[in-house]
Amino acid sequence: MFSRPLFASIAGAALLFGLSAVTSAETIHFEPKAVVELFTSQGCASCPPADALLTSLADSEDVVALAYHVDYWDYVGWKDTFAHEAYSDRQRAYAKSWGSSRIYTPQIVVNGTRAVVGSRRNEVQDAVDKAHLPLTMDVALTDTMLKVSVPADPSLSDAVIWLVTYVDRADVKIDSGENAGKSMVYTQVVTGRQMMGMWESDTGAELKLPLSEVLATPGAGLAVIVQQERSGLPGLILAAAAYEP
Repeated sequence: MFSRPLFASIAGAALLFGLSAVTSAETIHFEPKAVVELFTSQGCASCPPADALLTSLADSEDVVALAYHVDYWDYVGWKDTFAHEAYSDRQRAYAKSWGSSRIYTPQIVVNGTRAVVGSRRNEVQDAVDKAHLPLTMDVALTDTMLKVSVPADPSLSDAVIWLVTYVDRADVKIDSGENAGKSMVYTQVVTGRQMMGMWESDTGAELKLPLSEVLATPGAGLAVIVQQERSGLPGLILAAAAYEP
């Protein structure tokens, strides 16, 4: 899921949002305001409040919420069942983009630019309330394909298109480590992330995704993230959204 190409055609960026009720051939315009990325771990005693907060944010119609489980706490007695070193690397890349080497859990990043301690509900909500994504998307759904498009905007810099798959809900019983004995419910758990192409500010974009390939398992969802980069490091998120069948 980290390298296999799934797109049919790309000329730029793409966005999907709130499509569970969309009918075939219907085109809808979407404009979510925030992408909330939580860096968390099943082995982190401070993380359950942040995990619960992400669950509540995921219910917001104008928020795309994603949980990246990191692997750097696996040594303390419990191996996170969703952790991947790529997600730890993403968090490190964010830190480096801000001139820091410090990473921690739980951490929430809003729209790629603002970092907040993930358990500080008021600070997280303030960041979400003030968030804005500069690009919008038109989305059409057929029986087999998701078709998305975004217009050009020469005032913005080019950006990278990412496809992110996730599990809507996962129940996990933790037998050891800092959360030993707890039965946890996790939501929006990222299971894969891959680069799809580029969004070019002067041409806009069109993208087609085959549903059968990107949503191969029950309970799976997908998000498309359009994010700028600076010297290979993640920057401002321009557009994003999620789809669950």
